[in-house]
Amino acid sequence: MDNPLPEMSAFLNMRTTRLSPRRPHQLKLAAVLLCAFAAGDVLAQAAPAAPAAAPAAKPAAAAPATASTKPGTGFLPPASSNAHVIDSVYVIVNDEVITKRDVEQRVAEIIQRLKAQGAQMPAEEDLRRQVVEAMITERAQLQMAKEMGVRVDDTTLDRAIGRIAENQKMSVQDMRNAMEKEGLPFSKFREQIRNEIMMQRLIEHEVDSKIQVTDAEIDTYMAAEKAAAADKVEVDIAQILVRIPENASPEQIAARKARADEVARQLRTGADFAKMAATYSDSPDALKGGAVGWRDPDRLPPIFASELHKLKPGQVTPVIRTNVGFHIIKLVNERKLESEQKPDQAVVQQTHARHILLKITPTQTEDEARKKLEDIRQKIVSKQATFEDMARQFSQDGSASKGGDLGWLFPGDAMPEFENPMNALKPGDVSEVIKTPLGLHIVQVVERKSEDVSKEKERSAARQVLTDRKRQEALEDWSRQVRDRAYVEFREDK
Repeated sequence: MDNPLPEMSAFLNMRTTRLSPRRPHQLKLAAVLLCAFAAGDVLAQAAPAAPAAAPAAKPAAAAPATASTKPGTGFLPPASSNAHVIDSVYVIVNDEVITKRDVEQRVAEIIQRLKAQGAQMPAEEDLRRQVVEAMITERAQLQMAKEMGVRVDDTTLDRAIGRIAENQKMSVQDMRNAMEKEGLPFSKFREQIRNEIMMQRLIEHEVDSKIQVTDAEIDTYMAAEKAAAADKVEVDIAQILVRIPENASPEQIAARKARADEVARQLRTGADFAKMAATYSDSPDALKGGAVGWRDPDRLPPIFASELHKLKPGQVTPVIRTNVGFHIIKLVNERKLESEQKPDQAVVQQTHARHILLKITPTQTEDEARKKLEDIRQKIVSKQATFEDMARQFSQDGSASKGGDLGWLFPGDAMPEFENPMNALKPGDVSEVIKTPLGLHIVQVVERKSEDVSKEKERSAARQVLTDRKRQEALEDWSRQVRDRAYVEFREDK
């Protein structure tokens, strides 16, 4: 079922792709906390070009990798040696600067992470170029978010941090004490999370909202899935990307292809894939040795899935050309998935509901919002006013203009804090005041129905897979454009 209310997406649990596994506990607390907050990595994004090496020679160091769509690729306590770095302007990005201290701290964080993962270390200068480029793209994307008016207020930020602490089974104060003990200021952590939320909102507006999947595409996908069900596998992959800059000339494209061919040649002669990725790849996962992790081939670009299907674990693809650049994909491992036993019918009870939401803000405390909702509820149950009229007048939600109507909700569509009280109601009943991360609500059940939704759910799952696939390609292209349009001036040698 499509969610009719964009504002309700914060508490509607819509189907998403599987999160990548968290790293082992040997990572420092701050890195684990950020991983707990952020979603899984995308396969690759764009990055700016660097001068190519001659085809016959060892490839030049990679063009610095593009930043992940999640600003700040996780962070660890800054190394104590950075306390002696003399600060200066390292690079100008549009009208902002990245300082030498910023760069050295980020490099130290990445080195610490690579060591924790046991990855082979690239040359420090190559690593620094990768990190600087990641910071440039991150800054350009955040600037775009601010220019478009994307804001994250302190109340939203506090709730997000509260959920992170809850997921780590500790209080916010305990989490703060632990991070500061390891050398990470809590103020820096807050800004990292604020940036994360800003970027999520920007991507939703610039990328997600423009993705469309047609019924014909769903039909084609479902037919192919049915034919391939017996051989369903999941793949663990890594990649190296040699990026093509936007509006590249034929000479530039040829030079980038030569670089990719030379990297592929070295891999064929036994070079370590992780080290080659960390040194030469222009992808955000380069700093993880190119590791992408476990993926459903159906959620990969079709050209990648087709080439991976030909490989055995440990083998790499030929150089693959896309609109982003030249890719080399390694099949690290694969595993067969158990075929799902789909019932002939899936009869579920759906609930047609409406609600009124009051948000807790600096100008409206929880007690004030609760008292106001109780008064509104009393008017509704005493028939002094209708639910729809009260919703239109008072609800602080996109559904207000529809009288608070949420449409038909499937089990699991709403957060438990909302769904459980709703399920206890009979048609026509109005709930007591309930609390969710969005604020305080009262809910009315309009009606219920039971029906077989197996086909609908199957099509919904197919739509999500196709959306994920298109999103990945769109995200790569959008990230490349944002970086290439930014004014960048390097000042480290001045």
